[in-house]
Amino acid sequence: MIVVTRFQVPEQETEAFVAQAEAAIGVLRQRGGLRSLDFARNLDEQELWTITARWDDVGSYRRALSGIESRSVVVPLLSRAIDEPTAYEDPHLVGPNLARGSVPPFAP
Repeated sequence: MIVVTRFQVPEQETEAFVAQAEAAIGVLRQRGGLRSLDFARNLDEQELWTITARWDDVGSYRRALSGIESRSVVVPLLSRAIDEPTAYEDPHLVGPNLARGSVPPFAP
């Protein structure tokens, strides 16, 4: 599973944002199921940043966000993210997006 989280950070907030992001990255790197994590700044629009992480599965990612340390360090950073979907998966592994307990439609 890939999680792409983007941020738009005004120039005057860059130093504080980087410190907050590095602290959150430190917490995430300690979590089970993390395969890789990249922190980057956009080359063309300097206010755009991303944290891109690869996880074993969605459960690993969700567990990484639980616990007091993640809730006090990682979640506040994520609250600054651009409001857009962040989770991606191999298209061969993604089925229909159904509510829990619902029955998938029958194929004709």
